[in-house]
Amino acid sequence: MEDVTATLSKPALKIGPYEVDPPVVLAPMAGITNVAFRQLCAEYGAGIYVCEMITARAVVERHPGTMHMMTFGADEKPRSMQLYGVDPKTMAEAVRIIVGEGLADHVDSNFGCPVAKVTRKGGGAALPFKRKLFEAIVRESVKAAGDVPFTVKFRIGIDDDHRTYLDAGRIAEAEGAAAVSLHARTAAQRYSGQADWTKITALKETVTSIPVLGNGDIFSAGDALRMVEETGCDGVVVGRGCLGRPWLFGELEAAFAGRPLPTPPNLGEVARVLRRHAELLISHDGETKALRDLRKHMAWYFMNFPVGSELRRGFAMVSGLPELDDLIGRLDHDAPFPDNADGPRGRQGSPGKVTLPHGWLDDPDDDCVPEAEDMHSGG
Repeated sequence: MEDVTATLSKPALKIGPYEVDPPVVLAPMAGITNVAFRQLCAEYGAGIYVCEMITARAVVERHPGTMHMMTFGADEKPRSMQLYGVDPKTMAEAVRIIVGEGLADHVDSNFGCPVAKVTRKGGGAALPFKRKLFEAIVRESVKAAGDVPFTVKFRIGIDDDHRTYLDAGRIAEAEGAAAVSLHARTAAQRYSGQADWTKITALKETVTSIPVLGNGDIFSAGDALRMVEETGCDGVVVGRGCLGRPWLFGELEAAFAGRPLPTPPNLGEVARVLRRHAELLISHDGETKALRDLRKHMAWYFMNFPVGSELRRGFAMVSGLPELDDLIGRLDHDAPFPDNADGPRGRQGSPGKVTLPHGWLDDPDDDCVPEAEDMHSGG
């Protein structure tokens, strides 16, 4: 475990009226950042915990599955939601519903998703290339949000030949966004390779009146401090680094406060966290769906721990709470936290060509709304 005790002399991060201390945001991740996982992470440290991506059209049309995803815990504050959309009118209407019905306290917007089913319709990381359309979405959404902070997250660009992040930052700032976040990869990189933190520095130098948050390759508390020190960003956005490791937020809180990091959990403590995760999921979705959802977290929780292949298979196929308890009982609870468990986790994949609508790169000032997004929320 690294020795992280530095204290950063920066003013507190504020997003709208909300002081974010430590300056840490949990990135929305499809199938991950539901109310149970957010609550689990928040038990370790303060910050902003963003729910799974919500499709604007699904909000407007009151899709039942989406409305269920828009669940927040009784103690969540601010309640933070990320919207995805490609149409200024639909985005604005969704924001009006969310704000008018008091469904969230902070609305983020997704212009960073690199997934082909999103970019092929001009959404996610493809959209900021269309400057006028991007401008209209941010402008109308900010107007609809009123006093509720509306923030914007994007990537460096589509690929190295089509970088959009500086224009996107300038536009978001000019149109009244409360903050911007940069995932320091292009859409073509997906989650592969290394994030280019120098682009966060450049964005911070360009966007000066609102907070700039950095995202990409934060797998430890030391990574977060280094990002702030090297780039000057106002806060960090943590995604894959907390998979199977919700206690990372306690480490981040200690690091930003200049305190020694808490002792990493042994396997018995990890098992307790896993059991707590199961309980929270069950209260949200019921036992059958909850345990099925929990399966994907198992490899992350047990990453590099001495857990045999038979036990791992059992955890990966678990279907009920008694079965989970039996498997937990068979673990070596005294096994210490592995020295090599702080590195990358979650999807990485390979870089590739970004799928775009026909003629998408012909005219960056074309403000025509692309094909309507799917109803499916969550990514």
